[in-house]
Amino acid sequence: MSDQIGQRKDAHLDLCQDSAVEPAGPAVGLGGYTLEYDALPEVDLERVDLSVTLLGKRLAAPLIIGAMTGGTDRAGEINARLARAAARVGVGMALGSQRAMIADPALTPTYAVREMAPDLPLVLGNVGAVQLNMGVSAEQVAGAVKVVGADALNWHLNPLQEAIQPEGDTRFAGLSGRLAEACGRVGVPCLIKEVGAGISRRTAGKLAALPLAGVECSGTGGTSWARVESLRAGEGSAAAEAGVLLAGFGVPTARSIQNCRRARADWAVIASGGVRTGLDAAVALALGADAVAMARPLLVAATRSEEAVVNALESVIYQLRVICFCTGAADIASLKERQVMPARTPEAG
Repeated sequence: MSDQIGQRKDAHLDLCQDSAVEPAGPAVGLGGYTLEYDALPEVDLERVDLSVTLLGKRLAAPLIIGAMTGGTDRAGEINARLARAAARVGVGMALGSQRAMIADPALTPTYAVREMAPDLPLVLGNVGAVQLNMGVSAEQVAGAVKVVGADALNWHLNPLQEAIQPEGDTRFAGLSGRLAEACGRVGVPCLIKEVGAGISRRTAGKLAALPLAGVECSGTGGTSWARVESLRAGEGSAAAEAGVLLAGFGVPTARSIQNCRRARADWAVIASGGVRTGLDAAVALALGADAVAMARPLLVAATRSEEAVVNALESVIYQLRVICFCTGAADIASLKERQVMPARTPEAG
């Protein structure tokens, strides 16, 4: 089982570096929006404060390296580069699915980012919620969280991906009740994380009734896991055809953020799904997110070096600082009050 999972994880790493797994077009995801420009900002650029407190941890900027990988030697090296870069910049990091290390504890070192970078300000563990229906216990999840020193846990939801994945787990019946029970037994705050198909208003309402500290809304506009799994399924198969057809199926990131924020005012909302620039991050924050998560651009950087990840993070953070400055926002709380507007597209002139 662990060999099969490892092969799948390495295949995911290869496929996710190909831009074919992302949608194309002039205004996808958060790129369809912008913020009102202020030519008289009444704030100094160097005094803009991007720091935030998320899940009780202080971050230098409202940014998390999104969940990606773990479970193979190659994945462990990528996680090491990501973790060290996150610690240097002062942002958080989410682990890839820890199912592999639950199945084979020998793989734990590939997820041990606290050992790789002791100064990481925030680490989020990650287990597929559907695994609660597949024999994984809350106690096993608690052990996986504890051994890597995670501050919180993402229970990821990915029904579309699982339906396309050749070896996918699709037994989602009765999952809400099992999640409600498990959240109180893992020992850290729990969040729900979608993986690129978003959170609808209906789903947000169901999640709001669970004992959750937050949600990562991951909408359409970034990496399509339906498309990734269709590439793995093999040309001509029913799953491959479905994955291509449904590559953009789901809730756009901007709408997903709003759905989550309206469902509950008191939980953390992390925006992901097509966050590629500081402007994307600023729009997400102004729409109601408390932080943003980025994955694929940082994976591409991590295949090169730790320094490349640092440069990518610092570039986005500087862009976000400039956006705050040019909208007259001295801090993230002020940015969240700024007006979001549709961006002009080439078709609109």
